[in-house]
Amino acid sequence: MKHKMELSPQCSGQLRAIGDTMELLAGKWKIQIIGTLLLNGKMRFMELKRALNGIAPKKLSKDLQELETNQLLTRTVMSTKPITVEYELTPHGKTLENLINEVMDWGFNHRKHIIK
Repeated sequence: MKHKMELSPQCSGQLRAIGDTMELLAGKWKIQIIGTLLLNGKMRFMELKRALNGIAPKKLSKDLQELETNQLLTRTVMSTKPITVEYELTPHGKTLENLINEVMDWGFNHRKHIIK
């Protein structure tokens, strides 16, 4: 008979924090969008689309909206003709820089490890 292990409140809180982060950043593109904006600063929609080779416009739009809703980036409509929109990380979004760098470093090392 299996017996269910009870998690400490601290462990439960830590797992909830991991779950919240993964839910927010889940998917193929959100971390790449954040990384692209970290590396390039302000970018227009089409610049982001070109930088994120293979993303569909509808998906980019949806992910940008979710990141804006979660206060990780700002969307600024410029009064140009035609209208252009710029996206930029908020100070809160920029707090993901260490995480993005760790993911990037891990990816470089993992690729080297697998290619051996």
